[in-house]
Amino acid sequence: MGMAIYSSILILFLWFCQLGHKITASDEQKTPSHTLQEAYDALGIKPNSDGSLTREIRIPMVNATPNVEPSSTTQIALSKDIPLNPFTKTFIRLYKPLNPKKNCKIPLIIYVHGGDFVLFSAKTVIFHEFCNQISAQFPAVVASVEYRLAPEHRLPAAYDDVMDAIMWARSQAACVNGSDAWIKTLADFSRVFLLGSSAGGNAAYHAALCALDLNLSPIKIRGLIMNQPYFGGVNRTESEIKLSEDAYVPLYVNDLLWTFSLPKNANRDHEFCNPLMIGRSYDLGKIKRLPRVMMKGDGGDPLVDRQKTLVNFLKAKGVEVVSIFNEGGHHGIETSNTTAGQELYDAMKDFILSTR
Repeated sequence: MGMAIYSSILILFLWFCQLGHKITASDEQKTPSHTLQEAYDALGIKPNSDGSLTREIRIPMVNATPNVEPSSTTQIALSKDIPLNPFTKTFIRLYKPLNPKKNCKIPLIIYVHGGDFVLFSAKTVIFHEFCNQISAQFPAVVASVEYRLAPEHRLPAAYDDVMDAIMWARSQAACVNGSDAWIKTLADFSRVFLLGSSAGGNAAYHAALCALDLNLSPIKIRGLIMNQPYFGGVNRTESEIKLSEDAYVPLYVNDLLWTFSLPKNANRDHEFCNPLMIGRSYDLGKIKRLPRVMMKGDGGDPLVDRQKTLVNFLKAKGVEVVSIFNEGGHHGIETSNTTAGQELYDAMKDFILSTR
């Protein structure tokens, strides 16, 4: 098939996927203007002359809790930090339920935290508590990935770090150079799930695509869970325009974050940002081989139209998708609203239990 014909078919297909979620013309000029300094202040960052950032720690970080704390009345899981790649200085924070059933294998979840690829850590308290909850409630062994941040390490660095975690899981299953005791005792390597929140959802998606090219035996990735995944594009969606001054993901901040995260000189239609451009780096034909997908979004999130469009795109390619889109809410609602958090935990647990 000639390239011109292929391009025309691809454009028509992407247009079809966007029905119901209208994309407007490129219109940065239609959104309220803000200075760069306002964006820096909103994020608590300061650019340095060498291209790095100084980050103000606004959400505390916490240590792992590898031992039972006798005085605690709230402890529900144990955790410990395990080196992942000594060259990139990444690690995994591993979680297990406080009182797992004996002789019972449970799913292994590889979790990728949020932070727009620029902020936060696997040690950040909101993500640490999130992993405690899912480890205890599902139950599951959870491997939370400490990945490299941009702009010091632009994409695809974070994707590479998630792939390192997947290959680490494979090595653990194959007992290459030994196996961690928690993993060896508890993890069901035939039931591995990739889970990501916000930027982590983006990274989990790209890692799932990359993993399709690899022989991961003896592990089996059964599902991909994207919680409010962080995607974008040059042309604004209706939800982005409507919520341009959103308290959690305002567009002027969002645009700056993408300039930090994407490869230099790339715009927001780069495939790392816009999932509808995925054919530039990945064979569109292999998307149908993705595992079962769960997508969760909220109507009060400026990114929700992107998430709905991706659901349509995946379904059109033959991927089984379970989608949950709530009215109202906001980006990251599960970290501040206990009811919304529990609803998310319950939905993810149901997805995992129903995925075979």
